[in-house]
Amino acid sequence: MSLRINDEAPNFTADTTAGTITFHDWIGDGWAVLFSHPKDFTPVCTTELGYMAGLTGEFAKRNVKIIGISVDPVEDHNRWKQDIADVTGNSVDYPLIGDPELKVAKLFDMLPAAAGSTSEGRTPADNATVRSVFVIGPDKKIKLMLTYPMTTGRNFDEILRAIDSMQLTAKHQVATPAQWQNGEDVIVTPAVPTDEAEKRFGAITAPKPYLRYVKQPS
Repeated sequence: MSLRINDEAPNFTADTTAGTITFHDWIGDGWAVLFSHPKDFTPVCTTELGYMAGLTGEFAKRNVKIIGISVDPVEDHNRWKQDIADVTGNSVDYPLIGDPELKVAKLFDMLPAAAGSTSEGRTPADNATVRSVFVIGPDKKIKLMLTYPMTTGRNFDEILRAIDSMQLTAKHQVATPAQWQNGEDVIVTPAVPTDEAEKRFGAITAPKPYLRYVKQPS
C-alpha cells in the first residue's frame, strides 16, 4: 500500500529503546516526526540521529515528539547510541524503534513486501529506501513525507520550518510562500474573500488579485 499526504499513518506496536509502544497512543494529542534509517552504525545516519538529539528542545516547544527507526534490533540501537554521543556530543534520549522483521518499514511502504522478514544479513544498500521522514499531525494523518538518498544528510532545520508552517496554516486560512521563515508575511488562501481577510488579518498587499500577502497571524 502506497502512502500519501493526508492518509492516516499506519498504527503498529513495536519494541523501542524506551520500551514497547503502540504508535498512535505514543503520539497522543500532539505532533510526531518518524524518521528512518537503513542500518545501524552507518556514517550519515550517525550524524543525523545526533543532530536530531540536539533539536529535541525545539521540537518540544512545538508539541512534537521525535521517534527514529532502523531495521535492526533494539540491542544494536542501544550500542549505536554511545557512538552517536561520542561523535556528536548529543545523547539520543528519544525512542528508536527496532524493526528486525522489517514489519514497520513495509507498513510505511519503505520496503517492498518481497524484502523478506529479517534484517539479518541485509546491507545498508539493501535498505536504501528506508531513508524517509514522516510528519504526523494530532489527527494521526501524514502531513509531510520526504525521502533522501543514503549519501545526502537530511536538513532537520527544514523539518522544523515546515512544521512551523503546517501548524500555523492549520489554525488560520493562510499559506506560506517559498523560503518562508517564521514571523514573515504569509499568503491569504483563495477561500477567504478580500474584505473578510482585511477584517481578520489587517492590511493586505496584493501584487496579483490571487496573491494576497498579510502579516503572520499571532
